[in-house]
Parts: sequence; structure tokens; C-alpha cells
Amino acid sequence: MTAQHNAEHNFDNERAVWDTYAQSAWKNLAAEGPSFRWTQYKDHGPGPELLGEPESALEIGCGTGRALASLAQAGVKVRGLDMSPVMVAKASERWGSLGAEFVCGEVLDFLERDARGYDAVYSIFGAAWFSDPTKLFPLVRQRLNPGGVFAFSQPPAIPGAYGPQGMYKGGFAGPATYTYRYSYTPAMWREHLLSAGFEEAVSRVHEAPEPGHIGTLIVRAVAS
Repeated sequence: MTAQHNAEHNFDNERAVWDTYAQSAWKNLAAEGPSFRWTQYKDHGPGPELLGEPESALEIGCGTGRALASLAQAGVKVRGLDMSPVMVAKASERWGSLGAEFVCGEVLDFLERDARGYDAVYSIFGAAWFSDPTKLFPLVRQRLNPGGVFAFSQPPAIPGAYGPQGMYKGGFAGPATYTYRYSYTPAMWREHLLSAGFEEAVSRVHEAPEPGHIGTLIVRAVAS
């Protein structure tokens, strides 16, 4: 089995994972409007101000597109990328009238081919969590305009569990569809960003609203 075949097989696995997630996500959020937040808790944590005042923004792993819709309402020219064709179709139908553009594709391939520049690239529990930072971060850096912001959020790493970690779709029965997510300490994330050519990077865990609950890793970097 060739490396190319392995990559294509893994892409199919990941797409199946996110198509399944798309179906459940839209059932839960069908009545929800635009909303931008970095954490998994409602009315908690910072908002879009972490992106500065961008004229253009790209969300990688945009999911339901609610964050993009919020930026679009504020006058930002927005574009969302997601691997799931189900998610992209539903998000386009829901938010396209606001001027939000949605593209279906794999993030590394998309960023290698994309010729546009952006004032901000961001991920909220999205592609930055599920992509190898040594491959993703240099590509994001190339797509950012000078002074542009790259920001992302995701759950913090479980102590001692760093690097790529496999995740099966659903339970542990049925077809073996899976994806990988990446976890590091805040200091490790910062080093990855500086190695990719970012001028500055801040990485921290934003505490949950309830003591002892899972916080949110929030990372922000600026391109020179």
C-alpha cells in the first residue's frame, strides 16, 4: 500500500467522521443564530477582539459557520473551510446570504493552493486541533498579510499526553473511521509558532467558569 493510498484512505476516514458530526451539530443548532466565542462555555471568555480589526478572515474547520456569520454581520469579508461536504452545504445555505463563503477541502491542501491573503486566520475547536502543527503553521503564516493574526482554541492537553492522538468516530464498534488530534502544553504550542516564523505568540489556558472543570487553550500569534 503506497503512502498516497494511505493518505487518501485517511482523508476518507476523516471526512466520514466530520460528516457524521455535521448531522448531529445541525440538529442541535438549527435554531441558533450567529455567535462568536472561543470557549466551550456559553457567555464565557474573550470574543472576536482577539483577531484585532481584520478586513478579511479565514476560519479553518469552520463547522456550522456561526462564528463566521457573526464576523460577516460586522462587515468582515469571511471565508470558511471545512472537510465535510455536508457541513459546507448546510452552512452555505444558512449563512450565504450574509456574504459568508464556504469551501470544502482538506486544510493543508487548501492552504497550499490558496492564493489569497487574509488579515486573520482562526480555528475554534477546528482544524488547528486536528492538524500537524509542523505542517499547518508554516502554511497559515504564508496566507497571512503582514501584521495578520492567527488564533485558535481547543481543549488543553491532558498532562503527559502530547503529540498526535487517534480518535475513533462514535463508540468503539462499527467501521473503523478515525481522525487524529494534536495536544501540547502552552509552551510547546508557542515554540511551534515561533519555529513557523511568527513574530510573537501567546498561549495560555483560560479557566472554566466552574473551578475544576475543563478549561480552554487559547493561542494567538502575529505574523511579521
